[in-house]
Amino acid sequence: MLTKWPVLDYDSWKDTLATVHRWTQVIGKIRLRKMPWLNHSWHVTLMVSPTGLSTGSIPFDRGLFQIDFDFVRHRLRIATSEGRQESLELRPMAVADFYHAVFEKLKQLEVDVAIFTMPSELENAVPFEEDYDHRSYDANKMEDCWRAMVNIHIVFTRFRAGFTGKVSPVHFFWGAFDLAVTRFSGRDAPLHTGTAPNLPARVMQEAYSKEVSSCGFWPGSAYFPQAAFYSYAYPGPEGFADYPVQPEGAYWSKELGEFLLPYEVVQQSSNPEKTLLAFLQSTYEAAANTANWDRASLECDLTDFENDYGCFRAG
Repeated sequence: MLTKWPVLDYDSWKDTLATVHRWTQVIGKIRLRKMPWLNHSWHVTLMVSPTGLSTGSIPFDRGLFQIDFDFVRHRLRIATSEGRQESLELRPMAVADFYHAVFEKLKQLEVDVAIFTMPSELENAVPFEEDYDHRSYDANKMEDCWRAMVNIHIVFTRFRAGFTGKVSPVHFFWGAFDLAVTRFSGRDAPLHTGTAPNLPARVMQEAYSKEVSSCGFWPGSAYFPQAAFYSYAYPGPEGFADYPVQPEGAYWSKELGEFLLPYEVVQQSSNPEKTLLAFLQSTYEAAANTANWDRASLECDLTDFENDYGCFRAG
């Protein structure tokens, strides 16, 4: 069993979430500018770490640097391969102040980088250096969210292991503040025509250039004020929305065009890991079966390996 799944009540920490969302975009855009492009924008994502969220190693002209959100000690740390380190306290702080503090620390470490300061995928956004409205930080609530993502990351990683085809890492997209993992059928997809604020169309088109079944978790937003798991297919095959999925409590959202499972269904389950895996597996099967994926060549059974090596498995 994993550690206790915390309660995530969106209304009780929505101001903190809105602020930290923008903080992660500042850090994510630094990674975006310094990393070489990877397919489907995988080079921009952050990773769940043992203490928070991390960029992982990023190249610069003096070696490597890394930026870590520590939601246990509530600090942001920047370290370089030269053995140098700077940090700042995570506390109630305007996005503008956070932005300026981060770039001052980077300057001290001689990391040369500039970013496009308009937030991505957010309606009515203002540039980071002008945002003095978002300034909340509830340390306990932010730690709860991170601890939930630790549990979710472990289950997503287990789910990812059952697929031998192309599959993404389990990674955190700061644009929508969601943790996701995506499976690919191996076939091309039609040109994506969707849009998002401050996100070039060609980025969306490349991200959805292949047929996918994708699942993830978001802690809520002003647009959808509830922590939930999601699962969608692109392109959406005929019959996908009507396919029976598990567990009880999962449903098809016509408005969003994807399956949803409220986080509280998992959090309150007697076996949260098994409950979440049921959602991931059944919604993947909905996509793969209705779109006629070659499941025999794309999937694997790791039961024997788990028995031999004691890997995590739910239930």
